[in-house]
Amino acid sequence: MLRSFLPEQKTKQMSGMSAPSTKKELHPSTRVALRIAQDRNDAAIEASEAKRALEPKQIFLPGFDIGAMPNHLNRSSLIAPIARRARTFHNRVVMVTRKDCVLTYTGEQLDEADGDLMMALIFFAQARPFGTVVVLKRKEILRKIKTGLIGSTQYAWLQQSILRLRAAMLVLEAKYTNGSQRYTIGNTLTFNLIKDLEYDDKTDKYSYILDPRWEQMFGNREYSLIDWSKRMLIGRGQEMAKTLQRLVATSSNPIQRFPLDKLRQQMQYGGRDRDFKKALEKAAAELVRLELIKNARIGQNTKGEEQLTIQI
Repeated sequence: MLRSFLPEQKTKQMSGMSAPSTKKELHPSTRVALRIAQDRNDAAIEASEAKRALEPKQIFLPGFDIGAMPNHLNRSSLIAPIARRARTFHNRVVMVTRKDCVLTYTGEQLDEADGDLMMALIFFAQARPFGTVVVLKRKEILRKIKTGLIGSTQYAWLQQSILRLRAAMLVLEAKYTNGSQRYTIGNTLTFNLIKDLEYDDKTDKYSYILDPRWEQMFGNREYSLIDWSKRMLIGRGQEMAKTLQRLVATSSNPIQRFPLDKLRQQMQYGGRDRDFKKALEKAAAELVRLELIKNARIGQNTKGEEQLTIQI
């Protein structure tokens, strides 16, 4: 976005004293010209995002069955292993992310089961351009993300979760390493995780549309592929293990280190520190059991700060 800056006059040295700095006033016609240029630039940005939001986009995810999610979302607190309690409602809240991203979110806090459903909806949609209608039976969705029998409890959960995802709205600003903006999604035109949703109780089918701008978040291979078969084997109540699985999948580094204070924020954990460490150790042990990682330990870094070190 074009911004105008008023130049300052250089200070002059006089008898060891610095002359006061003054700002040069711009001519009214110059200010008008700058305002017009900025308005045109803003309009161009809005038009570009509107085009992306309306133009169907095909995505290609090599080696992808189910379990793909953009890294910017996997590294954030958008999806967290929250306890079974009343969910926090975020109203334009800046979520926990890495420095290369700013994520502002409006909606109920999402948990790992919601994240699994989102990954399933992406999977079913990727056979056609994002921005076009996908039609699925409820049972077809549940069989992809749930184990065991499917009954009224699972159908009720699916309805609640898919409505949560439909209402979820975010603004994502991706940045280069120098801090400059790479792209934004949802800043000028609303971005919902599910753009449109309808349920037909006569056919028992959902019809949904994913925003074409998902393609931009998946661009440049900035996504993780989750080992879905092993994810389905993660023990009941081990939601933190699922979060760790998504997190370690965002990097190919054989040794990964995560500061505990950042992990606590990302996982939206509100309990005691010692309980958090125990839960974290239990989650890491579950990933070791499933051979998703080799080992993990909690220790201190060179600054004396506690961190989780994982060997892949």
